[in-house]
Amino acid sequence: MTKKRYQGETNDKERSMNRLLEAVGCVIKEKGYSGLGPTNIAKAAGLSKRLIYFYFGSVENLIEKYVRSRDYFAGASNGADQLIEQNKETNTCKLLESLLLSQLEHFYNNEEMQKIILWQISEPSKIMFEVAETREKVGAHFFQLADLELDREKADLRAVAGLLVGGIYYMILHAKSNDSLFCEIDVNSEDGINRIKKAIGIILSDTYKRAKH
Repeated sequence: MTKKRYQGETNDKERSMNRLLEAVGCVIKEKGYSGLGPTNIAKAAGLSKRLIYFYFGSVENLIEKYVRSRDYFAGASNGADQLIEQNKETNTCKLLESLLLSQLEHFYNNEEMQKIILWQISEPSKIMFEVAETREKVGAHFFQLADLELDREKADLRAVAGLLVGGIYYMILHAKSNDSLFCEIDVNSEDGINRIKKAIGIILSDTYKRAKH
């Protein structure tokens, strides 16, 4: 019988790396992006600061790895590319609707992601710029397919999609921060979320009707 190799050190490394990554999320939720220093991260993980540099090289690399794992489009870019490739012969309207609704669900239920978006729009950051660039690459792949289906002079799908994404972000951030109505919609209720989902479908359907070749 073949003797199993000892995996203790490997397991310890993986556990420590995961604890440090999870600690980044804890710090973001409790202190915001301004609290993302090595001392706070190490304290939240219950580990030595030295391990941050040993496993990730720098605090910035650790934060970048965490952000990429939590961002919907960056973390799921390969999956999104695959979904787009699998559906490239079908109606891109339904594909875009599916991507936007998935983004809405992910963003609504992920407090860390909400803080990350606030970070992204609050100050210049190399990490946030690279995450945004990743999202743009996924979007470019989709829009190339949509251009085969639509007349760009009849409707600007890119502008429509941008307004929908921005609207999703702002309405959810507003609801989570203030717990108040937005255009008489309670975004924190199931009915409010369903109204937003329905509106996304209607807007995309109307845009595609106007822009079909």
